[in-house]
Amino acid sequence: MPVADPDTVRVGVLGAGSVGAALLRLLARHPRLAVTAVLVRDPERPRDLGARPPRLTTDPEEALADADIVVELLGGIELPTRLMAAAAARGARLVTANKAALAERWATWRPWVEAGRVGFEAAVMAGTPAVGPLAGALRGSRMRSLEAVLSGTCAFLIGELERGVAFADALAEAQRLGFAEADPSLDVDGWDAAHKVTVLARLAVDPDLAWSAVRPHVRGVRHLTPDAVRAARAAGRRMRLVAFVEPDGAGGWRVGVEPRAVAADHPLAFLADGRNALVYRGDAVGEVWIAGPGAGAEVTASAVLADVLQAARGERGPSPAERLVPSA
Repeated sequence: MPVADPDTVRVGVLGAGSVGAALLRLLARHPRLAVTAVLVRDPERPRDLGARPPRLTTDPEEALADADIVVELLGGIELPTRLMAAAAARGARLVTANKAALAERWATWRPWVEAGRVGFEAAVMAGTPAVGPLAGALRGSRMRSLEAVLSGTCAFLIGELERGVAFADALAEAQRLGFAEADPSLDVDGWDAAHKVTVLARLAVDPDLAWSAVRPHVRGVRHLTPDAVRAARAAGRRMRLVAFVEPDGAGGWRVGVEPRAVAADHPLAFLADGRNALVYRGDAVGEVWIAGPGAGAEVTASAVLADVLQAARGERGPSPAERLVPSA
């Protein structure tokens, strides 16, 4: 779509679900950012798209055409990666919240990330910064370990188990409240958190980390019982689904997700339900704790918008570690 004002930055958006709609409402605050078109499945579906409702289309080509920046909020893996490849081939900057695509299709995404052409802050802890610190200020230290709570759904479920609620009932309540999907397997089996920690590990210590190396170390919370969680509490510990990057004993890194009973004075023990947190330990900086909301449409859209604004200024996106950082 031709734009007369040379200072205008054209933004194409793929997806107008809850996060996409929230992003469009936030974009309305920035007149310099002109949304060219938004890819949707059903243009007739009612949506609150803010003060400057954009053109909706079911045609991916129309959504990508003439965009300086393409924002992907579709979810899934294959279609988003294919569409973003088309956008990259046209020279567009890319913004995504898609941790699954980044984790599982790294060979495709990596050249764009290394070139600084992708913003993906929202892919890990929504609006709470994790990507930026690991790709920026924390690079002044050599990492010793990283532990994180990256699933608000699992944090809610563990809180319910701690109160004596059976897992099936806790899951039903999480679904009723909108904390869990109708098919909750990505969250409760640990895969959502595993995608996120894979992204973090590539930023912090190993740009060559393969998704296949993470998969064997992923355990979720389905097997947890109220008795097990309450026993941990009685022993002065708190059960958490912990995503980790830790030394493997051979100079490399073990990356995965598993329930852990953390000590009462561990930073993750103090985490309130529904919040995410990351505990980074480095040789020079010591222990750094980052915590905040890890889900929600407005929260996630705020990080997506920050990436769009960064791209509009012509600034580079985050890059992975240059090479393997030894763990010993």
